[in-house]
Amino acid sequence: MNSLKTWFLMGVLTVLLVLLGRWVGGPSGALMFLILAVAMNFVGYFFSDSIALHMSGARELPESEAPQLHAMIRRLADRAGLPMPRVYITPSPQPNAFATGRNPQHAAVAVTEGILRLLTPHELEGVLAHELAHVRNRDILISSMAAMLAGAITWIANAIQWGAMFGGFGRQDDEEGPGLLGGLFMAILAPIAATLIQLAISRAREFKADATGARIAGTPDGLASALLKLEAAAQQIPSFVNPSTAHMYIVNPLKGSTIAGLFSTHPPIEERVRRLRALHI
Repeated sequence: MNSLKTWFLMGVLTVLLVLLGRWVGGPSGALMFLILAVAMNFVGYFFSDSIALHMSGARELPESEAPQLHAMIRRLADRAGLPMPRVYITPSPQPNAFATGRNPQHAAVAVTEGILRLLTPHELEGVLAHELAHVRNRDILISSMAAMLAGAITWIANAIQWGAMFGGFGRQDDEEGPGLLGGLFMAILAPIAATLIQLAISRAREFKADATGARIAGTPDGLASALLKLEAAAQQIPSFVNPSTAHMYIVNPLKGSTIAGLFSTHPPIEERVRRLRALHI
């Protein structure tokens, strides 16, 4: 049911993009934007991992530099029935982590320098198990594609609004379509709807990854303790990640920013911890 809901929401995002295209250019615009949506999903499928790692400034971490970290990830991957993912580290002082890759065979797990300094081995194991749960549940691909579609809808809607204000965008009155006011209304509501849909996709999958990760680790205690520490650190240590990649991290890296935190892609930490502690493993 969760997977069906996710694919349904992805379909709604695609429809929103096509509707914007129809207003901009009629039937031909709708077709053009449909092709754009397909192209973005193609790029998201094959290149989302490379894009995310590049945007975070991550570098691949050889086993010789972090043998204990590699051993921990290998042990957890074996428990989860997954191949060993590539391991990356980012220079951010904010404690955080994320996973990326379209499937288990192309997965990567990235940790920040800050998380290696803050967490105990037990807590770090819980975090890594959560990230491997995303790989196992195929969450990353869907979230990345949703982020790309939502970002495109927002960018195009903003362009329509500015163009309409200066008379350079919009359908003529005698053409089929919603007209200037209707188009502006759509351009304002579309990015809000896209953001809410992206949030629904991301939040549901965070809860699921918490539960799956706790089972991979064998206990929810490490992850629950780590989430509380990471939440506190995110309030104090800034992170300058691109907002379009914030949904990938285990805790919202933009938590310290009031504006960026208004539409968080992550459910409340208190609720995540409560659910974890209620698990019986």
